[in-house]
Amino acid sequence: MLKKLVTILLLIGLIAAGCGQKKQSSDDLSKIMQRGKIIVGVKDDTKPFGYRDKYGNLIGYDIDLSKEIARAILGSGDKVEFVTVTPSNRIMKLNKGEVDMLISTMSVTNQRQQVLDFSIPYYVAGQAIMVNSDSKATTIRDFVGKRMIIVFGSTSERTLRMSVPDVKVIGYKTYPEAYQALKDRKADAMVADDTILLGFTLSDKSVRLLNKRYSKEPYAVAFRKNQDSKILQEKVNYVIESMRNSGKLNRLQEKWQIK
Repeated sequence: MLKKLVTILLLIGLIAAGCGQKKQSSDDLSKIMQRGKIIVGVKDDTKPFGYRDKYGNLIGYDIDLSKEIARAILGSGDKVEFVTVTPSNRIMKLNKGEVDMLISTMSVTNQRQQVLDFSIPYYVAGQAIMVNSDSKATTIRDFVGKRMIIVFGSTSERTLRMSVPDVKVIGYKTYPEAYQALKDRKADAMVADDTILLGFTLSDKSVRLLNKRYSKEPYAVAFRKNQDSKILQEKVNYVIESMRNSGKLNRLQEKWQIK
């Protein structure tokens, strides 16, 4: 009887230890360490933050930042897997667990902070207006009653509604689609973050940016809003702050011509 009791107690101890071990490794950072790679949601149509080179490889500022985070956590910038996302599906992919984090030109807003957690900012952009080069417009007020393009899931529509209540908003799923619609004269202007629009104007002189910026858009790494992401969030904050203090963040911005 005593032997049987001891056996039962040992089994209970082993089960409890196993459960305890599982609990200790349930947070997102521990899962990444066990997996041996970080899965990051990035854009592939947002030059110079995340886009594909002529060989189809993902490159850009957000891509380089992802690799620096992987290097700090796992010891190698190669230990990162990229999943392409769009402004309209990225939050869904994060919350479904398809990615560990989003590094996808995501601005921190009060609305988004209700459903996501964010790192400290790694870049600050501003909302700008892009027009065809022959446009006579000079300010956002010139678009009262006209058509302006936004990308679904971005913060641009909010900026437009606040500044030009009578504007007709036309939405597209991706930035290349929106850009082509402007070129095809389907609208009078396109509104997005200045750094994203700059990528189009650098290679196409038939479009230009108006001078004024209409908001400040701090970009940050996004995480699921739960306790399991807290340690990972703290680690990423440390990496970004270290890169800022060492000058590496500035050098990356200079590399991608967004400084």
